[in-house]
Amino acid sequence: MTQLTLEQAMARFEEWMNDPLIDEATKEELRGIAGQEKEIADRFYRDLAFGTGGLRGVMGAGTNRLNAYTVGKATQGLADWLLARGGDGSKPLSVVIAHDSRNLSPEFALDTALVLAGNGIRACLFHSLRPTPQLSYTVRALQADGGIVITASHNPPEYNGYKVYGSDGCQLVPEDANGVIAAIGAVAGLDQVKRIDRESAERQGLLVWLDESADRDYVETVAAQSLNSDLIGSDALKDFHIVFTPLHGSGNMPVREVLKAVGFNHVHIVEQQEQPDGYFSTVKSPNPEEREAFAMAIDLAKEVNADIIIGTDPDADRMGAVVRNREGEYIPISGNQSGAIIVNYLLSQLKERGALPDNGVVVKTIVTSEMGGDIAQAYGADVENTLTGFKYIGEKITGYEKTGEKSFLFGYEESYGYLTGTYARDKDAVVAAMLICEAAAYYSSMGKTLHDVLHELYERFGFYMEALESRTLKGIDGIAQIGSIMEDWRTGAPAEINGVKVKEMQDYASGLNGLRPENVLKFMLEDGSWFCLRPSGTEPKIKVYFAVKRESAEASAEAMQQLKAAVMSRVDGIS
Repeated sequence: MTQLTLEQAMARFEEWMNDPLIDEATKEELRGIAGQEKEIADRFYRDLAFGTGGLRGVMGAGTNRLNAYTVGKATQGLADWLLARGGDGSKPLSVVIAHDSRNLSPEFALDTALVLAGNGIRACLFHSLRPTPQLSYTVRALQADGGIVITASHNPPEYNGYKVYGSDGCQLVPEDANGVIAAIGAVAGLDQVKRIDRESAERQGLLVWLDESADRDYVETVAAQSLNSDLIGSDALKDFHIVFTPLHGSGNMPVREVLKAVGFNHVHIVEQQEQPDGYFSTVKSPNPEEREAFAMAIDLAKEVNADIIIGTDPDADRMGAVVRNREGEYIPISGNQSGAIIVNYLLSQLKERGALPDNGVVVKTIVTSEMGGDIAQAYGADVENTLTGFKYIGEKITGYEKTGEKSFLFGYEESYGYLTGTYARDKDAVVAAMLICEAAAYYSSMGKTLHDVLHELYERFGFYMEALESRTLKGIDGIAQIGSIMEDWRTGAPAEINGVKVKEMQDYASGLNGLRPENVLKFMLEDGSWFCLRPSGTEPKIKVYFAVKRESAEASAEAMQQLKAAVMSRVDGIS
């Protein structure tokens, strides 16, 4: 990624101020930062990077911000890449476009469609917000050549983003992403962005609006992944209650429709968080990984005596759950814990029906807990690890389908992303919401809560505990600091942590275990613990993952506290 000097960044600022293609509102925003060298440098020292999830950044004016111009340039580059690759000649090239509830998402989605249309590529656009996994499904269902979703997932409201999908419905893997990056870089100026107006695009059949049949097909396909719909609709579960919060995002209708389709009759919606709101005004962050996001849902759950609480992020690819213990308290569970519960439920039900294939496989990432893998292996399933990013799990699914070597059962990552079924190639909070509620209902019929089930799994497989620490380091200085932290650990790997020997440092920078190169370090300790350092691909953060396993919850908590303190003191000491 090319980074400009302050002088070069200031020159770019002036170019934007004098460019007749830049609208007056954008120039007025830039006039407001005139003379603020640090702010100007941050906005113009680079082009917004195409990372793990495509483009993602703070909205605003500048080349290092998400705006109509950076979106337009990215779309022109993508169009050039698609046209260079070509199709099979049997039909025009087409791209499906979706967006979430964020501010300017509908505008960015339409403008994206009009740039594609300007390049002769048919854009198939949803009328309103839709989940990211539905985009993945629809790309496959329509046999489109690609997909785009305008979203910044669970980031704060000032962010937006631009995810790109291939014809398989999977986010672009690095080789393809690098091709798109090169094509975007070849777009020298805004005058090279081809765009036609909406009326012309519709008249020429280059802007096609998707109808309700696309929604029905997706809901029916997700509901078909259910394993216990007969039980759910039975009298035994007539008093089973669910509280659901879509956190102002796109999961609202599809989650409700799928839960209804499989037989759940008592689904209570957090009304204050039901409607789309790009400011996410009822939460600090629309992230189901955070307990605070469930505050209103927990209050409602207490009123209706709910058995489980579920929440989805703005683009409905992440699902979080809160379960009730024996004392009636509502306890948030982590992505690793939800994953372990779903793996156990899914594989146990398949085994009970004689439908568990001999070549079944569960796929997870290298920073995801080993607990789910141990459970899967106990049922005779294989376990494979990928780099962080659900595109790598999606890539595995496509590979299994081509070779027939393995049957995909379930894929998940610690960051609250899950998928069963092969209808999509991205994590799906809609199917995850259905499965966790179905598991809760199934065990409820046996007199158990999911909290009980989780502790049964701990007793059987060991008391796993995981944690994540992150440090946000913004701007030019932040990028340099993240680089310094990674270099310090890479060149000065510790021999021990808190008296426990470091058995191995796994450096993925040159590729490891058959995986692509990535800037990740994982340290394996002799006592079975591990920690992993990884710069985020979507935010200006460095993330540090931790995992321990002991014979009791108390021992695991103590070991975790000691491991985190030792590692983070070194991380925080590097500037």
